[in-house]
Amino acid sequence: MVIKQVFLVLSITFALALSGCSRQQSDWEKTRTANTTDAYELFLKKYPSGEFTAQAQARVKELYEERDWQKARDTDTLDAYQGFLKQYPEGKWTEEARIRVENFTLAAAPSPPARAGAEAKPPDSAPPEAAAPPAASPKTAAPKIASKPAAAKAAGGSSAHAATKPQGTYGVQLGAFKSGSDAADKRWARLNKEYPKVLSGLSPKVSPKKGASGTLYRLQVAGLSEKRANTICKALKAQRQACVLIHT
Repeated sequence: MVIKQVFLVLSITFALALSGCSRQQSDWEKTRTANTTDAYELFLKKYPSGEFTAQAQARVKELYEERDWQKARDTDTLDAYQGFLKQYPEGKWTEEARIRVENFTLAAAPSPPARAGAEAKPPDSAPPEAAAPPAASPKTAAPKIASKPAAAKAAGGSSAHAATKPQGTYGVQLGAFKSGSDAADKRWARLNKEYPKVLSGLSPKVSPKKGASGTLYRLQVAGLSEKRANTICKALKAQRQACVLIHT
């Protein structure tokens, strides 16, 4: 009689356990189908130490990161990306956030002084060209004509500036990577595949830059006109791709 009672208790316990597992499995499938933070958090509240608890916790973290990354991208500011990195130092979108922080930092940096020197060269080269014909040397008309571009430039004349401004001194930066130049190469391959018309005929280079946190490998394209560089960045930014205008 006692053996029968023990067997009955064990059978009931086993049946309850199976019922609990079956109910948890069913709730887990429903939660996965809903795939929202609210659904996963409700599941975790109901099953704080169940069979699917670890999976639910991991998925909640992923969904929150996706939500916050979308907010950072929509805001698209340096502070937004830095705030995201502070909250998710080792996440799915961490590397992309670092790239965009580097791009904003580069965009805020002052232009190299060499560019100003380059603009000053054309007026200096004008007198030798004007003095080349021997017959013009006794006259004063030639030097006066040669000096007009310099005077116009000093007065802010746009036509003189356009005539002497060098071309191909602009570029674009398409990313910056801590993991090495291979990551930059892979990003170029992906961008070139997705936007072949925008990047047609361009040759990239990887420019390393040492900093306090290590070396960043910057993916850049140089030797562009200002118009081409702006067109590229405008097209890529419209597709939510990182791009910043640089002077080479």
